[in-house]
Amino acid sequence: MESLTSALRERLRAWTWELGGEELRGRLSRLTPPGNEYGVDPFGFDLDYALAAIAPLLWLYKRYFRVEVHDVERVPDEGRVLLVANHSGQLPFDAAMLGLSILVEHDPPRVLRALLERWVPTLPFYSTLLARLGQVVGTPDNCRRLLAAEEAILVFPEGVRGLNKPFSERYRLQKFGRGFMRLALESGVPVVPVGIVGAEEQAPALVDLQPLARLLSMPAFPITPTILPFPLPARHRIWFGEPLRFEGSPDAEDPEIDEKVEVVREAVAALLHKGLAARKEIFR
Repeated sequence: MESLTSALRERLRAWTWELGGEELRGRLSRLTPPGNEYGVDPFGFDLDYALAAIAPLLWLYKRYFRVEVHDVERVPDEGRVLLVANHSGQLPFDAAMLGLSILVEHDPPRVLRALLERWVPTLPFYSTLLARLGQVVGTPDNCRRLLAAEEAILVFPEGVRGLNKPFSERYRLQKFGRGFMRLALESGVPVVPVGIVGAEEQAPALVDLQPLARLLSMPAFPITPTILPFPLPARHRIWFGEPLRFEGSPDAEDPEIDEKVEVVREAVAALLHKGLAARKEIFR
């Protein structure tokens, strides 16, 4: 079994190089592996595992969603940073494509650590896969530890409200939570707004069967014209905004925090408006 796993890992690595060629191989080799004796970090990130597992996602990135990236250089080259993006599409392909954009388009390449909903670890196998790829349950303590380690963190303040909204509300940002802003004020970290155009069309939700969702202990059970998890090949376009910095107390009253959150929300909305205006076709 171990030899079979090793052979599969090597084949996936080879496929990764085929998809990206020598340039991608060189970029990935510049990543700094986690530094403990087991080859993983305290959250379970395994660079060797991630480089093998990246091939299917890279195929989606390059051949299926044909991701188009704008202004990725606005993400700082190093140091702690919060990326705040809109969320949609029923399954988190948008997060995967955004993470890959930082890995394969940004110079130098960076690993983006997405903060996951608390219910994700209840999913068998999937939770282990995400941990090995460096993704972390989005608790305040986990976020503080990642920021202290100078990591790049991805936050979706809409949460499942954005991910599972019906198609009739596409590109209408849902209410942003306040947690990311309190952490940004506490750590002094820059906030980079991100607008993702295309994920809304990959698996449009017609209706949300909440009774079934409650029965399965899931936040939503959307019915789509696609067979989940297979998405439609809507082209993804990712727009990065200028980094934003905020001052103030992380323990301020909610209205004061809300004003700062609204600044970020409006920045993401402006990027979506720009991206939608520039888009001529959904699938090309």
